[in-house]
Amino acid sequence: MKVAVFSARSYDREFLGAANATAGHQLNYFDVRLTAETIPLAIGSEAVCVLTNDTVNAIVLKALAAGGTRLVALRSTGFNNVDLDAAAQCGIKVVRVITYSPYSVAEHAVALLLALNRKIHRAYNRTRESNFAIDGLMGFDLHGKTVAVVGTGKIGRVFARIMLGFGCKVLGHDISRSTEFEALGARYAEFGEIEAKADIISLHCPLTPETQHMVNAEMLAHLKHGALLINTSRGGLLDTRAAIEALKTGQLGGLGLDVYEQEANLFFRDLSSTVVTDDVFERLLSFPNVIVTGHQAFFTREAITTICETTINSLNELAAGKVLSNEIRRS
Repeated sequence: MKVAVFSARSYDREFLGAANATAGHQLNYFDVRLTAETIPLAIGSEAVCVLTNDTVNAIVLKALAAGGTRLVALRSTGFNNVDLDAAAQCGIKVVRVITYSPYSVAEHAVALLLALNRKIHRAYNRTRESNFAIDGLMGFDLHGKTVAVVGTGKIGRVFARIMLGFGCKVLGHDISRSTEFEALGARYAEFGEIEAKADIISLHCPLTPETQHMVNAEMLAHLKHGALLINTSRGGLLDTRAAIEALKTGQLGGLGLDVYEQEANLFFRDLSSTVVTDDVFERLLSFPNVIVTGHQAFFTREAITTICETTINSLNELAAGKVLSNEIRRS
């Protein structure tokens, strides 16, 4: 099967190639994102393989269908960038990676939290300049603090387990409750209680119309003063401009991000020799109590192996005319 792989990096070539060794699909790799302008690269491909920053809207899907594409395979769990109604109308099926290593994202969230709290990023820069003063680097014990986990799926539960290991009190919030989460020794709470009690909030939920900007100016205004916020899920969960205002007043004590709501034009690219024109993003980076990583929380050897093997398996199922086990169906 001929497949156009967009947003392809060296690790995609390595791990997809390994997973495809026995399947034998013709994988054509393109560094660029899938957009209306890059559709010609996919002409003649039965499938396109994309990430969450690729554009898979109605215009793109209609053009893909005209070019012979029957499948959109996401190398991710999230699919908010895909117009599922348009895909169905075009006769294109959509698959995703339903699950990979939940430890990868949960552990990265913990890494952001520890670095932010103990100011590791600032200490690192100081010691490289032979400045060994510790003024301004004081953090707090995680032990005994209250951590809110918003989204208690597999990743949220792993994060909760780690936080409980630190001796934290863990609150959860989700539209559906997990008995497994409660069995850990955590309990569920509504947002009013979370805002009042949480010293740390970590987001682990999908981006939907209902969760868009769930962390907004109103919620931030009711936070426990100086609380830390971690987001390794989807950038659109957080109203970035509202977060900047809360950082300026000290209401928000620190922000650790692996995602950003306008990341499509930034992340997974080397822009070190250019001028970044996103003023909101640049304002974020100006705060000493903000750490941003470029959507790398998933980036472990175990996770990438699973992602690529799952993707190739979906291609195999399509080629064999089988039911697609990871197909996204409209609710």
